[in-house]
Amino acid sequence: MQLNLESPDFDYVLRGADGHLALVNDRRLSRSFIVAPRSLVEDWPVTDVRALDVDALEPVLALAPEVVLLGTGETQGFPPPAAMAACLSRGIGLEAMTNAAAARTFNVLASEGRRVVAAFVLSERDAPAGT
Repeated sequence: MQLNLESPDFDYVLRGADGHLALVNDRRLSRSFIVAPRSLVEDWPVTDVRALDVDALEPVLALAPEVVLLGTGETQGFPPPAAMAACLSRGIGLEAMTNAAAARTFNVLASEGRRVVAAFVLSERDAPAGT
């Protein structure tokens, strides 16, 4: 059996993500960010999904998604109802999940040619004791 390596037909691939770090292509990110198949917005100022407001969603919505994947960190969390309503009122689906699940789902939807945008909330690692 012959195997062929196929490159994705989109610019940004999520190689992995947890609550503190993400690997987009070969770039390590340690601050919250937004990614679409052809766009990367670094330093998204959201640090807690529970405090996500409509203003913070504007850079996500500006990318014209049909679905938004909200990576909420190492554990699943949910944004306030107003943030969810901001998407739903525009006919945009919003799915909240762990960062690892959002990374996997983003790659699948992007490979299908969907207009997907993923927003990842990353938190800083606590400094080791004694430092």
